[in-house]
Amino acid sequence: MSHPHPDLGAPPALPRNGLRVVALGGLGEVGRNMAVFEHRGKLLIIDCGVLFPEEHQPGVDVILPDFSFLRGRWQDVVGVVLTHGHEDHIGGVPYLLKERGDIPVVGSRLTLAFINAKLKEHRIKPRTTQVAEGERLTLGPFDCEFVAVNHSIPDGLAVMVRTPAGSVLHTGDFKMDQFPLDDRITDLRAFARFGEEGVDLFMVDSTNAEVPGFTTAEKDLAPAIDTVFRTAPGRIVVSSFASHVHRIQQVIDAASAHGRKVAFVGRSMVRNMKIAQDLGYLTAPRGLIVDAKQLDDLPPTEVTLVCTGSQGEPMAALSRMANRDHQIRIGEGDTVLLASSLIPGNENAVSRIINGLTRWGAKVVHQGNAKVHVSGHASAGELVYCYNIIKPRNVMPVHGEWRHLRANADLAIRTGMDPDRVVVVDDGVVVDLVDGRVKVTGKVRAGYVYVSAGAVGDVTEDELRDRLTLSQQGTVTVVALVDADTGKLTEPPDFLARGLGTDEKMFEAAVPAIEKALAEAASQGIGDPHELEQRIARAISQWAFRKHRRNPLVVPVVIEA
Repeated sequence: MSHPHPDLGAPPALPRNGLRVVALGGLGEVGRNMAVFEHRGKLLIIDCGVLFPEEHQPGVDVILPDFSFLRGRWQDVVGVVLTHGHEDHIGGVPYLLKERGDIPVVGSRLTLAFINAKLKEHRIKPRTTQVAEGERLTLGPFDCEFVAVNHSIPDGLAVMVRTPAGSVLHTGDFKMDQFPLDDRITDLRAFARFGEEGVDLFMVDSTNAEVPGFTTAEKDLAPAIDTVFRTAPGRIVVSSFASHVHRIQQVIDAASAHGRKVAFVGRSMVRNMKIAQDLGYLTAPRGLIVDAKQLDDLPPTEVTLVCTGSQGEPMAALSRMANRDHQIRIGEGDTVLLASSLIPGNENAVSRIINGLTRWGAKVVHQGNAKVHVSGHASAGELVYCYNIIKPRNVMPVHGEWRHLRANADLAIRTGMDPDRVVVVDDGVVVDLVDGRVKVTGKVRAGYVYVSAGAVGDVTEDELRDRLTLSQQGTVTVVALVDADTGKLTEPPDFLARGLGTDEKMFEAAVPAIEKALAEAASQGIGDPHELEQRIARAISQWAFRKHRRNPLVVPVVIEA
């Protein structure tokens, strides 16, 4: 059932009657969702998202899928289908289109509005095709039918991909809320129809596979949100994803009921909510939504601010408020509502923000102390329901960490699926559907591609390790003048230390270690300055760890005298 297979090699040529599926992101992680389908020499992409960095990835803006598998084959790509407008599904599209700008981008009305706004910032004019539930679109050898699914953002779509080699139902992110805010439910009738037709491969959202029962309805949050608005003694600051239209609609409704004005804070929040308003997905009474500057003239009890930063992102508005690095100063009487679920890996960052806000006197309401968020993903009961309706021939869990993928696979097997027809794989593992059966046939590159200061791929894993060392262990620069003929120091080296909690004199005791390393190099006939620098760096590193249990980043500079 499980195929982590680090020893897999390159896949063989795909048989003409086969369909290949390669996930370049979204497996073993919550984010970077991207799946590539191949049939008869053509490629179809479903979603292209980003992953947000964790604490051990300092200086990284976002993390992209690795497009190496597609390089040299960009002309074979017939389209990119986007299931919905969340960043972990659309955030990588601008970088994809920089590889080939005329790839057709397919999505629902709101999804395309969000991606068009994003692409405008990158100065990219895409070729887009708007689709809606119930419609079909042919892209090369792929016949795509789109199905309404309910999620935490409007206009989500599942995709039924039909090819001569077989059919694949990809759910995207979904749940089965029977009382959604927009009255748009997941179309189980379509799922049942596909089941009658025959689904050869079911690629299904795994995020909540460990959670028993059914996901709580969005409308069930209304009392908790109303309580916050009814009892808050001053300003209310609500933090949410910039694309979470449903939750922000609930906030607007509560603000309206309690006589508060609403202002959006943060570039992405302002942009997305304006798009949602213009398209009719977000509604508010005239005059309720105002510019943030207008709030200065209102009493605190009439103020609501909606901003980003619910995941502890360091540059988001809420983080800057917690650090007193924002024009909005949090203080006594303020109530901060974190209206998003916690993405795994962000626990420490969010905890720091809660502590920072509390320090300044705010009351912080979050999913740990109030029912102010429900998930946008199907729980175990809903997934089992789908398996029993569709009865797929093969299953490939997607969208989740390994524990989520395995839990989803276990659910499929409990409904009667043959374990040999359930594949749990890593990013980059190649899964071929041939003659109605799935099989792991190889692996392609699917590592992290880091975007740092706008540059794509310049930051490597080695560079990140250096950044971590700098942040945790400090750095020491050593400048050594070396006699080109003898290989010996011509004078004592200079040291410059930072972040070590001590001064440079500490390293004077390391001079014998440097002299020994240079003597060994001379005895071996090595005089190349670069090689000498590497040996000095190793000598200093070993000395620092042996004497002081420190492991600083060593920057050696050799000058031939």
